[in-house]
Amino acid sequence: MDNINELRKENTLVDLFCTLAEIPSPSLKEEKVTDKILEIFKNNNIEARKDDYGNIRAYIPATNSSKKSLMLSSHMDVVGDDSPVNIRLNGNIIETDKTRTLGADDKAGVAAAVNLAVELSKNKDFKHGGLEITFTRDEEQNMTGIHNVKMNEINSEYILVMDADKLGQVQISGAGYTKLVIKVKTLKGGHSGIDIADKTRLNAAKLIAELVNDIPQGVYKQDEFGVITSINLGVITGGGIETAVNYIKENNIKSSEFIDTIIDKAVTNVINIKAGAAYSIRSSSKEYENKLIREIQLTVDNFNKKYENLAIAKMETSEHLPPFEKSSDETLVEVCKKAGENLKLKLDVSSFHAGAETHIYANNNNKHGKKLKPVLIGLADVFNMHSADEQIDYISYIKGYEFLKEIFRVFNS
Repeated sequence: MDNINELRKENTLVDLFCTLAEIPSPSLKEEKVTDKILEIFKNNNIEARKDDYGNIRAYIPATNSSKKSLMLSSHMDVVGDDSPVNIRLNGNIIETDKTRTLGADDKAGVAAAVNLAVELSKNKDFKHGGLEITFTRDEEQNMTGIHNVKMNEINSEYILVMDADKLGQVQISGAGYTKLVIKVKTLKGGHSGIDIADKTRLNAAKLIAELVNDIPQGVYKQDEFGVITSINLGVITGGGIETAVNYIKENNIKSSEFIDTIIDKAVTNVINIKAGAAYSIRSSSKEYENKLIREIQLTVDNFNKKYENLAIAKMETSEHLPPFEKSSDETLVEVCKKAGENLKLKLDVSSFHAGAETHIYANNNNKHGKKLKPVLIGLADVFNMHSADEQIDYISYIKGYEFLKEIFRVFNS
């Protein structure tokens, strides 16, 4: 089949995905796709509403009150602008005309959840504990949508966040992000010629290099599920860069030439008094993250003892995203494994070294005071996300939807 319209006529899920994907929804401009989703819910007598921030909350009541409810979560915004989304079929691949992103991240998750809700609303015989749905805004830029979800209104304890990019992925933990900054200041600078022999005048740029050399770089801790904790040097700077920065501003230098320009134009005849370095720490374990930070603090403390009365280093950390730590409750993971086994679908149970909405859920409680237990799952093979070459394999997507339905069936068995 090489015609997208023929495929849409044959498959309700694909048609729904294309319908939502064709509606541009850049971050914080999701109103049109929100209206479409609410229209579909209304037409199928599904309870749904926008919350105070514009996220969608929907609910299918339980048909068996002895069972637990399950929540599905996806985000409605996509990377891209308001330009038209022209969809075409290329073999098994759904893509755009290469002028913009497709938005399979995360319209694939949204469409799957909507489709399941519609099917479930029509099947009064299936006994289940209820289905909750949350669709968020602004995941791609600042995650303001998930931060504005009222967690104390969530009934479910277990959450499927449908935002991974490969069919069969079941991701049980994810790295948070902490920024670590070290600044060095010497007590006096000087002229690189006249004062160079004065042993009380230390060069801050040289000292920050010494500190960086003593701080780990790369993987700090890993296990069978992947990297747990890592640290990456983002920038190291110091010295007489003011002149170079001014030159960049005055001459409209391209960003690709910033580093070379700074090196070429920086002042070299000054014994520098300030320097610094900034790191990103990613970790799915607070224990190992804190251990790493303590080790770095010890390195800084030893540095300050070594250069007492000559220089001082200060370290600061700021958490930008909390970690999604592996839960000791493996109920949902076991459900996914059983569903995969029933469908003969090979799963990839792993940790991922990045951020997602799972991180926010995992650090909150529901309306009953129970800690939320999310997993991140993949319902389709999505390629080249966030680019004009973004694609989704529709055959994998149809299989992924069967996986989602089987998860819900097993969860309620």
